Amino acid sequence: SVVPLFCAHFIKGHSHDDGHGGEAEPKSFGGRFNAWFNRQFNAGLDRYSAVLGKSLMRPVATVIGIGGAFLLSFGAVPFIGVSYFPRTDPGQFLINVKAATGTRLESTEPIVAQVEDIIRQEVEPQDLDIVVSNIGTTPDFTAIYNSNTGQHNAFVQVGLKEGHHVGSYEYMDRVRRRLRKDMPQVVAYFQSGGLVDAVVNLGLPAPLDVQISSRDLRGANAMANSLAREIRQIKGVSDVLVPQEVDYPALRLKVDRERAAQLSLTQKEVMENVITALTSNGMIAPSFWSDPKSQNDYLLTVQYKEDQIKDMADLNAIPLRGKDRANPTRLDSVGTLVHETSPTEVDHYQLRPVMDVFVSTAGEDLGRVSAEVNKLIAKLKLPQNTIVTVRGSVQGMNSAFTSFGFGLILSVVLVYLILVAQFKSFVDPLIILLAVPGGVMGVMLTLWITGTTLNIMSLMGVVMMVGVVTSDSILIVEFVRQLRADGMSVREALANGCRVRMRPILMTTLATLIGLMPMAMALGAGSEAYAPLARAIIGGLAVSALLTMLIVPAVYLLVYERQEKRARLLEETSGA
Repeated sequence: SVVPLFCAHFIKGHSHDDGHGGEAEPKSFGGRFNAWFNRQFNAGLDRYSAVLGKSLMRPVATVIGIGGAFLLSFGAVPFIGVSYFPRTDPGQFLINVKAATGTRLESTEPIVAQVEDIIRQEVEPQDLDIVVSNIGTTPDFTAIYNSNTGQHNAFVQVGLKEGHHVGSYEYMDRVRRRLRKDMPQVVAYFQSGGLVDAVVNLGLPAPLDVQISSRDLRGANAMANSLAREIRQIKGVSDVLVPQEVDYPALRLKVDRERAAQLSLTQKEVMENVITALTSNGMIAPSFWSDPKSQNDYLLTVQYKEDQIKDMADLNAIPLRGKDRANPTRLDSVGTLVHETSPTEVDHYQLRPVMDVFVSTAGEDLGRVSAEVNKLIAKLKLPQNTIVTVRGSVQGMNSAFTSFGFGLILSVVLVYLILVAQFKSFVDPLIILLAVPGGVMGVMLTLWITGTTLNIMSLMGVVMMVGVVTSDSILIVEFVRQLRADGMSVREALANGCRVRMRPILMTTLATLIGLMPMAMALGAGSEAYAPLARAIIGGLAVSALLTMLIVPAVYLLVYERQEKRARLLEETSGA
């Protein structure tokens, strides 16, 4: 309603008589530009008409040539990476640092300080905002919020300033190379620390998590470390981490129940005394005090002095008290301390203990790394009651790709059914849908050339592209049908129809391409997430617009010229 109204009001005639029977040259800049553009467009239109005429002389060769180019474009598929979601710059990164198992806290601290020095050397001062390190862990409730599993672990968070000139992943690569060169004795695992990656990875610290589920923790840990060594050799893998250890130095307290009973002590009372001495009674008997003035609650705890227990002798001398015993007794009178190794943490998935192998990719290509990891898993000889499962964003990626594949097929089928109802023909919609293969070819070539992965956003671009490119075919086929109804032959209708429809097809295509160009170039902050969508649409539309103007007329001629000749022959026969 609005477009015809504005056209009638604003569009004026551009033809002016120069007094000699010709058209006068417009004086305004806009008029001169339009005249120049029309001359160039008409020259290009003449060249297209010549190419179209040659293709209509050899329609079979045209169809075979374009079909062959479409099949050859699948050669670019192995070079196109596959990922779940485009990688965005979070403006920060996180490093999990692991020293040798059993390293004391005072020895881990200088290691982390060296890591911080490397970070400050590799990150430009104008980009670095803050560096925060968390070293070791404490045996209390705060351990729930700490990813460290022992005094030999730490994590370093690096925050970049807003508008930093170098991306987070580039800085991660720089720091990673320095750590491997200067500190090979330390295991470093890098994470982006961004919210998008956390959501995509389902809360896991890696896009690919190989979980080995077994009751035998030591056997599962040995298998996890062996698998991790092989995964590190895969091209495209940046970091591999097995977070759990089973060889952490520990002390086991063996309580002599009979001796404890003789001293009027229970196992529970023995352990409560030991926990209170080493940490506090907040773990076993939390008590709160409410300030009557501020109404603030405070946790009250009882604990030994930090320097009271220095060695094994002090540990064995811990006094034990019980409700049925008046005088305390020593720990070594009811128990024995034994040196051994134990797991730093025991993780579970659906009640079964698991060992994790976190795998991080160097780029966005998760599909190729996942395929190589699956090959390694297939070669494993699993002991009885051992299960290996791959989790992480790769699960969501496979599920999403399956759904998008079904959605793409369904969209094409629905478009076909709608066109059948509109054109009252089963053949014309098939000719119209010939624009789709050209669009798919353009998408594959564009993703390959730009180094963009096939992901959720680029697949959305493919689905949107299917709906757009079919409109070009509809313009041609619908107008050719009108010209044929007016009495033109098939070949004349195709030549005239394609020439007339060239302008609206190019206008809509160029408007879409120019409008999506800033998005495809990922100029704004966070625009990396939408760039694959724009690139897929741009590549599909550009290639489809060129090929549609050739293959659709060629196939239309092959289908309907034979029918036209048959109809003429019948007319001549009936007239004779």
